[in-house]
Amino acid sequence: MIRFNKSKLIKTVFVMTVLLILLWLSFLNPITDSAYAQIPTGEVPTVTGTPRGPYVVIDPIAATDTTINVRAGPSALTERIGILVMEQEANAIGQYGDWIQIEYAGVPGGKGWIFANLVTLYNGPLPLIEPPPTSTPNMTQTIDPTLAAQFLITPDATRLPTFTEPAPLEIPTFEADSGSIAFGNAPMGLLIIGLGALGVFLAVIALISGR
Repeated sequence: MIRFNKSKLIKTVFVMTVLLILLWLSFLNPITDSAYAQIPTGEVPTVTGTPRGPYVVIDPIAATDTTINVRAGPSALTERIGILVMEQEANAIGQYGDWIQIEYAGVPGGKGWIFANLVTLYNGPLPLIEPPPTSTPNMTQTIDPTLAAQFLITPDATRLPTFTEPAPLEIPTFEADSGSIAFGNAPMGLLIIGLGALGVFLAVIALISGR
């Protein structure tokens, strides 16, 4: 008959239980040679940007087109050096009247002018600046001589009318006719009219008497 030592049996069961637990833990957390990255304990510096200065964007309500002109000076008569398109931003430098000077790369001096009523200004207001002294008009008021000659009318040279002295006025004179019969100072025509009236009167009386 085989006899078991109770104390040895308990020790054997305990050792096997420990080994099983260690084996199970080894499967859950395998040991690797890779090192874990250490989390920095210092403070991470916060990156802060520099505040942006004034800038402009095309106002979609005021502008009638998707682009506006950039000119060499604060006037619509100066040379056009470029354009700004819708939603394009441009840094603003200063203002003169109704015009704003902006940074515009690719042109001499890197600056241009736009009409203030066509854009919206952000981060303003702008300082007042003087316009460039060398701004030249985009067009000069010149007249084409060939075109102007078509509208010039040269009147023909005419002599002024000369005044001719009229002939002297001659007043006719009538002389009395010696062969005519005159009764005193009465005119001959009046006598003829009187005789005719008398004849008509006598003829009327004779016509009445005959009835």
